[in-house]
Amino acid sequence: MPREISAGAVIFRRSKEDPEYLLLHYGLGHWDFVKGNIEKGEDEKETVQREVVEETGIGNVSFVEGFREVIKYFYRWKGQGIFKIVIFYLVETRRRQVALSREHIGYRWLPYEKATTQLTFQNSKQVLLKAKSAIEGKSE
Repeated sequence: MPREISAGAVIFRRSKEDPEYLLLHYGLGHWDFVKGNIEKGEDEKETVQREVVEETGIGNVSFVEGFREVIKYFYRWKGQGIFKIVIFYLVETRRRQVALSREHIGYRWLPYEKATTQLTFQNSKQVLLKAKSAIEGKSE
């Protein structure tokens, strides 16, 4: 069975109230975080930085030290099963403006409660909960 390894980001920004998380609406209909395949010669964080720029236009993010979450799942593409591993990092931006790539049809900045409802996949909801805990543990 083919295997894919991707890296992605839970992107957040601080607002007057609670942090807001960036969710992307993918062309296939689901809501999720930025992510993409690790390319040859890249490390995980380089992939995250590249994917954040490609998918959102946000070029300046700060990694939250110590946050690295791995999810694993299977999906089917063109009739073939694929084992997927995604490594998520938590990154902060001050920018609100987003310039979407062609693979997305929308985006939303949402506080935790609304974001967890909007996310399509349970494993992404679990990553979001861990990100929220990491932010609260490092709040200013």
